[in-house]
Amino acid sequence: MTDAAKTDAAKLNERIEALEVRLTYQDEIIETLNQTVTAQWKQIDGLTRQIAELRDRLQDAERDAPGPANERPPHY
Repeated sequence: MTDAAKTDAAKLNERIEALEVRLTYQDEIIETLNQTVTAQWKQIDGLTRQIAELRDRLQDAERDAPGPANERPPHY
């Protein structure tokens, strides 16, 4: 093997190692992002349910409220 071939092989090995390191970091970042997105979806789902419950409670309170607040004004 000539010196040029050895140098080319060494450069190729360095490039492959650099790519492997980058891939490892990317895998870690993707997993972290996946965990973050999953946690956010759980939180969004909980908040959506909470809003629906509050909306229902508000509608019940408005429907059951005594007095003229539920009556339409005479001009309707």
